[in-house]
Amino acid sequence: MSFQHLSVDELKHLKNESDEVTVLDIRDPVSFESGHIDGALHLTNDNVQERLAEVPTDRPVVVCCYHGNSSQPVAQWLSEQGFETVYSLDGGYSAWALIHP
Repeated sequence: MSFQHLSVDELKHLKNESDEVTVLDIRDPVSFESGHIDGALHLTNDNVQERLAEVPTDRPVVVCCYHGNSSQPVAQWLSEQGFETVYSLDGGYSAWALIHP
């Protein structure tokens, strides 16, 4: 299994179509608190086990970082953990914030 890439526009469409998509934001706590995608869960090394227990493996998961680079290995790891549909957000939160301030 492998992850897929998702654009900001595709994420917006996915969120509009279904409330079953989970966004996992892996940025640092200060960045997450200062702004994040509505409904995003903050995923850190300290809470990874409890967070993943909350997320159904059969629903789409989108990993978000700053610019879309750090999210890729995390997305790959999640797909290896049995999550069926995993995306890395291209451009990360920086791209999202430009279009959805």
